[in-house]
Amino acid sequence: MIEDASRQVAAWVQADFGIELTTMDEVTHGADQHARLWRAGTADGSRYAVKVSGGGTPAGLVVAAHLAEQKVPGIPAPLRTHDGRLCGDREGRRLSVVPWVSDRRALDGPMTGAHWRAYGELLAAVHAVPVTDELARRLPAGGATYPTIVAATRAMAERLRDPDPADPAGPLLTELAAVWAAAAQRVSTLVEGVERRSGARPGPVVVCHGDPHLGNLLLGPGGQVWLIDWDDAVLAPPECDLMFVIGGVLAFAPITAEQQAAALAGYGRADVDRARLAWFLAVRALDDLSDWTGQALDTEVSAADRTRAAEIVRGLVSPVGLVTLADRALRGLDPRG
Repeated sequence: MIEDASRQVAAWVQADFGIELTTMDEVTHGADQHARLWRAGTADGSRYAVKVSGGGTPAGLVVAAHLAEQKVPGIPAPLRTHDGRLCGDREGRRLSVVPWVSDRRALDGPMTGAHWRAYGELLAAVHAVPVTDELARRLPAGGATYPTIVAATRAMAERLRDPDPADPAGPLLTELAAVWAAAAQRVSTLVEGVERRSGARPGPVVVCHGDPHLGNLLLGPGGQVWLIDWDDAVLAPPECDLMFVIGGVLAFAPITAEQQAAALAGYGRADVDRARLAWFLAVRALDDLSDWTGQALDTEVSAADRTRAAEIVRGLVSPVGLVTLADRALRGLDPRG
């Protein structure tokens, strides 16, 4: 059954892709505030991920389509419209349709050793795909937005340094101000490290997913995995993706030695540069910290979403959180590196 709120999107899908949907269930666990996603079905049992995106560019769809054409395993290929495009243009937003390959998110587990190995094999296959002229033209450089991320971190730190009791964010503002105060030294180290090392150690550039955490990994039987949501795809050194394995940030808890070994066995030889890895970790840590804090303080979102965002912020600065891991990685570098 299709609810009234989704009926318009279903009509767009039929007009653009020729698919008549009979069911549409909205999926709400994503972090992209500029997109809506549905698990949609047809009368013959086919299922699709239908997404309406208001931000970014179609580059992620271009990458996913290219990887699927190159027979990279675990990449669901976007469907094309009647006129051969990868998305429809509806009210200034992108409408895309991709096969719904699995209901099992790796974030919800459990992942077997075979899944971890297949995850590593998938990343290796992505990194091995030659960079075409079109990909070089469309994809941004990994980490290129670090000045904006640093600026957002500084602005948030300033807001939380002396919280206004009249701020509409209410008690969460006071609570998160204390969280940031306790992590102030680590945040300062990350900001300084990101800026100081921004031009250090350029590396080989490959296609990277950019955000291959467990929430974007789907599981199938026999160790099969799929990597979805290519909206953050970039051209970058492999460390941009490998930090999610070697840096320990695959989920909200550190990756275990056994899991890491299985993923790296699948990936194969990885000549990881520790300075590049630490830099990408630090950029990601600052981005997550400022973004999730902003969501927690956004009074226009639901109370449940704000509470969840605050919980993520607390996890980021915990002893096993990304902010702590990135701080440790930067401090562990040779100061001459």
